[in-house]
Amino acid sequence: MTLQQLEYIVAVDKYRHFVRAAESCGVTQSTLSSLIQKLEAELDITIFDRSSHPIRPTSLGEEVIAQARVVLYNASQVEELVATHKELSIGQIRLGIASTIAPYILPKLFSYLKRHHPDITLHVEEARVDTLKQKLHRAELHVAILATPTSDEELLEIPIFRERYFAYLHPSESNYSHHTLDTQSLTAENIWVLGESYCPNIGQFPFCLTDMNNASIYVAGSVETLMRIVDENGGYTIIPELQLAMMSSEQLSHTRPLENPVPGREVAFVVRRDFVRERMLNILAEAIKSIIPEEMIEPRLRKFAIKL
Repeated sequence: MTLQQLEYIVAVDKYRHFVRAAESCGVTQSTLSSLIQKLEAELDITIFDRSSHPIRPTSLGEEVIAQARVVLYNASQVEELVATHKELSIGQIRLGIASTIAPYILPKLFSYLKRHHPDITLHVEEARVDTLKQKLHRAELHVAILATPTSDEELLEIPIFRERYFAYLHPSESNYSHHTLDTQSLTAENIWVLGESYCPNIGQFPFCLTDMNNASIYVAGSVETLMRIVDENGGYTIIPELQLAMMSSEQLSHTRPLENPVPGREVAFVVRRDFVRERMLNILAEAIKSIIPEEMIEPRLRKFAIKL
């Protein structure tokens, strides 16, 4: 069994096509197929069901491929550890980012890396939290930017910044005339929430502890769309602080601070516990510090570099 063979089965699983997988690996289809067959013979199993269209792994093949990804990830960690100590090029960063965070970071992150680290290739996947956690477990991502806690002991969380939540209300709401809103007075009635909602922050919002059947749930990740839904349909929603800089003066007039308590979310780098690319995290941290207002940055990150 070789790393090359493991690379090939991962590629076939990704493309579900032998020719496209071979092209991605820079080899001929016959070479790729031959080495996969040798691996199957060595393990005395069938990794791929070749009668299906598109090709798909067998149930045991899925387990083998999942382990192959971890082996390849750990092998790359050795190379990256040496590169870090020699301060060689970072190369590629496979970054995952939650849909509720991406709009505030990604545009300027691409710009920062292009200016300051043109040798870095950034591949980004924007998705829901559960999807990104699964991809971290399968070693398909190097790092993810998520709201924490993730409640996953196998992942390491490195706080980056904290932001407040605000309420965005339709003028027909009874408490619209208030300059601030009492968090404890919020209810599930007339609220619009994202599919992932804000209920991971149990204890901050009372409606998270009650029946949410009265809430209208938008299963997607666009806060901007959520605000437009409120504008058209009434009610209110909860928005993150970074959204304020992207809002018009009219939209800001519909926004109210929350207090008692002041709710918010912590955003962190999330990596596997065997992650070693410390220099990569610090480059990303410097980029984010140039994007996020200083007062929101995690105090320790303002003063010190990340140490794994």
